[in-house]
Amino acid sequence: MENILNIVEEISGELDSLRKFIYDNPEIGFEEYKSSKAHIDLLKKHGFDVECPYLGCETSFKAVYDSKKPGRTISYLSEYDALPGIGHGCGHNILGATATGAGIVLSKLIDEIGGRVIVFGTAAEEVGGTKIELARSDELKDVDVAIEMHPGDINSVTPNSLALATRRFEFFGKTAHAADTPHEGINALDAQIVLFSAINALRQQTKDGSRIHGIIKEGGKAANIIPDYTDSRFYARSPEKKYLLELLEKLEACAKGAALATGCQVKISEYEKGNDNTVRNLAFNEVLMEKMEKYLDEEVKDIELNSGSTDAGDISHEVPTLHGYFKIAEEGTPSHTVEFRDATMTDYAFDQMKKTIAAIVEVGIEVLQNDEVYEKIISEFKESVKTGKIIPHKN
Repeated sequence: MENILNIVEEISGELDSLRKFIYDNPEIGFEEYKSSKAHIDLLKKHGFDVECPYLGCETSFKAVYDSKKPGRTISYLSEYDALPGIGHGCGHNILGATATGAGIVLSKLIDEIGGRVIVFGTAAEEVGGTKIELARSDELKDVDVAIEMHPGDINSVTPNSLALATRRFEFFGKTAHAADTPHEGINALDAQIVLFSAINALRQQTKDGSRIHGIIKEGGKAANIIPDYTDSRFYARSPEKKYLLELLEKLEACAKGAALATGCQVKISEYEKGNDNTVRNLAFNEVLMEKMEKYLDEEVKDIELNSGSTDAGDISHEVPTLHGYFKIAEEGTPSHTVEFRDATMTDYAFDQMKKTIAAIVEVGIEVLQNDEVYEKIISEFKESVKTGKIIPHKN
C-alpha cells in the first residue's frame, strides 16, 4: 500500500491553509459558519458527499466517501469552535484539520480496501455541542468506530473523562433601599451567598475526582438596593454518571435550602447540555498506541483519567471511540490559554499533526482489514460501556 505519510504530504498545503484560516477566523459554538464551510469545501474537493445543515445545526455537517464496496465504516470527529476572548485556545483549528485530513487520506485508500469513511463536523464542543445530538440520534447505527485526536501538551491514547452536567440557579426576592428600609427587602444575593457556602461545605463530602465549580452571573444592580434577582451557573463533573446524578440532587437541595433561609424563590434549570463520561476501550487503545509509536518520535503515554469533559464521551457510549492527544506544546502548557492557542501555529505542531493523521489513518485501515482486531474492540465495547444518559433538570 502507498506510503501514508506521502499522501498526507500531498494535501499538507491544503491542511496548513485550513488550520491557519480557522485560527484567523475564530468563531464560537453554533456560529462557526466560515470554519465549517472551509472544512466542507475541502472535503467536497476531495470527493466527499456533504450534508449541511446537519441534525438541525447550520454549522454541523456529515461528509461521506463511499468505496461502493462492502466493508466497515470509519468516522472521524472534527471540531472547529473557538473560545470567547482568546480564540482557539483549545486548539480546535488544528483538531478539525487533523480529522478532516485523516478522512481525506483514508478516502484515497478505501476504494482498494472497501467500506466507507465519514467526517462528522461537530459544532460547539465547548458549550454542549452536536456530538450529543449525534449520539442521541440514529446516525451512528451504521458507524463502526469513531476517532478523534485532540492537541495537547503530551502524546496519549484515550483516557477516561468526566461526565458533566450544568445547573442554573435563579433567586427571586424583593427590592428595598439598602440603608433606609432594608427590612422590607428580600435579598436574592444573600441566597446566592448561602448557596455558595453550602456547596463549599458539600465539597468535603464529595468523592475524589468529582468537581463542582460555578460563577455568579448577575448579583445585583447597585450597592444601595437590596437585589431582587440573582443568577448563578454551575458545572458538576464526576467519573461516574450515577454519582453525578447524586451530586445534582445535593446541589439542588443546597439551592432550595438557600431559598428557604432567605425567603427567596428559586428557579433551577439546565443552561447547557451536559455530556457523558468517556469510556475508553483498551483494545482500541492498543491499536492507537502501536500506530502513534510508529509515527511519533516522543513518548506516548497511557493516562487513565482526564479531569476534563468532552462531548466525545457521548459518542463513546454508542460506538467504540478513540479520543487521544498529540503533543503540540511544551509539557505543562495549559489549554484554554493564549499560549496554547499560539502553539497551534508552530511548525512543530503542524509536523505533529501530519504524523498523527498518518497514525489514525492506519488505525482506520486496521479496523477495516483486521477482523480479529475489530471483534476484540467491539466485544470489549459491548461488555464495558455503561448505559443511560445524563438526566436534564425538569423545570
